[in-house]
Amino acid sequence: MLRTITESDLVESLAEALQVISCFHPEDYIRNLSAAYAREKSPAAKAAMAQILVNSRMAALGRRPICQDTGTAQIFMKVGMGVRIASGRDLQSLADEAVRVAWAREANPLRASVVDDPLFARKNTGDNTPAMLHVELVAGDQIEVHVAAKGGGSENKVKFAALEPSDDVTDWVLRTIEKLGAGWCPPGIIGLGVGGSPEKAMLLAKTSLLQPIDMQELRARGPSSKLEEMRIDLYEKINALGIGAQGLGGLTTVLDVKIATFPTHAASKPVALVPQCAADRHLAFILDGSGPAVFTPPTLSIWPEEIQIATAGNARKVNLDRLTRTEVATWKAGETLLLSGRMLTGRDAAHARMSALIREGKPLPVDLRDRAIYYVGPVDAVAGEAVGPAGPTTATRMDKFTDELLAASGLLVMIGKAERGPEAIEAIRRQGAAYLIAVGGAAYLVSKAIKSARVLAFEDLGMEAIHEFIVEDMPVTVAVDATGKSVHTLGPAMWRTLP
Repeated sequence: MLRTITESDLVESLAEALQVISCFHPEDYIRNLSAAYAREKSPAAKAAMAQILVNSRMAALGRRPICQDTGTAQIFMKVGMGVRIASGRDLQSLADEAVRVAWAREANPLRASVVDDPLFARKNTGDNTPAMLHVELVAGDQIEVHVAAKGGGSENKVKFAALEPSDDVTDWVLRTIEKLGAGWCPPGIIGLGVGGSPEKAMLLAKTSLLQPIDMQELRARGPSSKLEEMRIDLYEKINALGIGAQGLGGLTTVLDVKIATFPTHAASKPVALVPQCAADRHLAFILDGSGPAVFTPPTLSIWPEEIQIATAGNARKVNLDRLTRTEVATWKAGETLLLSGRMLTGRDAAHARMSALIREGKPLPVDLRDRAIYYVGPVDAVAGEAVGPAGPTTATRMDKFTDELLAASGLLVMIGKAERGPEAIEAIRRQGAAYLIAVGGAAYLVSKAIKSARVLAFEDLGMEAIHEFIVEDMPVTVAVDATGKSVHTLGPAMWRTLP
């Protein structure tokens, strides 16, 4: 006799799981990041880790998203062949309904980031549907579910290679990670899938990230197989690259390296690499027909309360309402600033529209002269908030617009996360501007420095609209100064130990 699982139990369980992972890191991530924080010797990297840990605890207490990029809903199901789902709808429709419910939860609305028609219109679906659903039929009479939320910063850094059978996977991984930059928000986890076919390798890599972080336990007991030897070797060599937290240079870039393999064609060696960012969000549950899943959030005792965000006593306070090119020229790469005043926001879609207006000789909807623009797509606010979690997005996506916008508008300061490319750095140097970074993975913490928010232009873009924030003592680091010096070049070079 088939075991029956109701439609409502499935939808309710999926929706609640997606809500839970938006606010709570898994315990294993917090434990391992806390240990890495204790080991870290780089002041810049240690400060970034502190912000991530404090942000995580604040998000847990406030039941608000860890990161403003609440991600695409990724759902992995192993459906027992002895299970009957009591529904007239297909599984994708049920998963989509769960996403719709989760993203519209009144107490904790999540940011809708999914766009329909990826080639042309790219219009936001408004409810973060559809879910990215993966289903496997297995023996048994229950449904095993693992949900994850993957943000664009880490997903955009996914890499695949069809290696020759004689090629060395470790060499390829190290070369690849050196080129990834910090846009995937380390410290995190690297998942590798080796074998099968191209699409199988990618799925292997992604699902490997759902396994518990156990690298320190593995190193303590020693490897018992060649695969475990390879994991340890990659962990040590990746960290020896010196990339560090947020790419600032330091001892820990990855907390773990996972590897999953599958038989493959004799002529092939497909290899996929999927990074998991500091917003490590996933949760597993089982449905057996006895009702919806019940979730117990982690206890607050797992977060190290003694960690305090150390804002340097000599941090420079900056009034954004009186910015001048002369003042910006005095900032130095690596320096900590505390920003107060009016700040504009704008990211991919807004930059594309402003670029089009500039090329058509039309005025921009806002005056950017001597202003700062923050690359962010915030979560909608709930009662008592000026804005929801509002962490930075990856700045390299704005590189193609940087020279044109700086030259045409008089924009003076940009704020985002991760490094800038060579052309953008040259444009910053040439225009005497500056690029600052906020910590990726500390979105709820950053939002507490934002005292008010309003939309100024492109309202139809939703979270990508141009807002004006009023901020108070928002902590940032000078990543590229007016001379073109980059902390993302200086920091890793200082901490690299790999030959």
